[in-house]
Amino acid sequence: MNLEERIRAFALLGQSIVSIPAEIKEELVLNVKNQNSWFTENSVEIALKGISRFLSAENLTTWTSSYPLHPATTKKIGLAMAGNIPLVGFHDYLCVLLSGHHLVAKLSSQDSVLIQFLTRELVRIEPRFTDYIHFEELLKGIDAVIATGSDNTSRYFEYYFRHIPRIIRKNRTSCAVLSGEEPAEELTRLGIDVFTYFGLGCRNVSKLFVPEGYSFTPLLDSWQGYAEVGHHHKYANNYDYQKSILLVNGIPFLDNGFVMLTKNEASVSPISVLFYEEYKDPNDLHLKLTAHREKTQCIVAAKGWYKESVPFGEAQLPEAWDYADKVDTLQFLSAL
Repeated sequence: MNLEERIRAFALLGQSIVSIPAEIKEELVLNVKNQNSWFTENSVEIALKGISRFLSAENLTTWTSSYPLHPATTKKIGLAMAGNIPLVGFHDYLCVLLSGHHLVAKLSSQDSVLIQFLTRELVRIEPRFTDYIHFEELLKGIDAVIATGSDNTSRYFEYYFRHIPRIIRKNRTSCAVLSGEEPAEELTRLGIDVFTYFGLGCRNVSKLFVPEGYSFTPLLDSWQGYAEVGHHHKYANNYDYQKSILLVNGIPFLDNGFVMLTKNEASVSPISVLFYEEYKDPNDLHLKLTAHREKTQCIVAAKGWYKESVPFGEAQLPEAWDYADKVDTLQFLSAL
């Protein structure tokens, strides 16, 4: 297959995602929830919608036009997928196949149903992909690897795959910058970035940077429309557990009944908890964000006012060219 044929196949896959029959989607969601109860119907819908957005022929053509994706020799690319949110590994999957290489993927035990479903659809659309997609338990005999995991597993990946070209991703999260002048509707939109996927994704906001003396009452009040997350049994268990820890340790916190805010300089907060830091002025804010750069996937701000930020409510809607950890995956693959 040439690049144009690969783009056409994925563009048709995008159309297929949008038009999944209701009865098939119902069965799919049930199977997904049986594998991972964090993956609700709403979470699956959001993930599929996000993927379909960038699987248009126009987007794919524009995105790939600046890369030499016509390999003289195809390579076997190992892909160790994460499973924290639905289809979190799809972008890497897409990059490998668009680049013309063979995919050798170890699926996450927490998110295999959706990837296998989309693979069946892709192969139905373009049967030649059958020879390019391989699901394996062990990543052996590969020429390069893309692996996503925790900070601990990343050290294992770095050692195990030290002899081949690799992209190894660690824990990351996202943060929000507030000026203190955001209207209620903007604060409500920030809740999308906080509560989508229950806060499990690297593009979920888990840290707030606020001006000194910031009043959190309007913020917490604006999030009452997301109270439904507190009814999910796993989220509720996390909330109860984290609240007990804060109480036992005498750590001050704010609470609206389903999310807690506490002052902490760390980047990654537990589920149901948001950390915050205060800043004195723009320079102080810049220094604090710089200190967190290695752990930050993206920054959100109202209407994207802060430099290189994403508008509130859009953290989970990246474009195809918004690479995880800002590492250009297609450049890596095209250079092999």
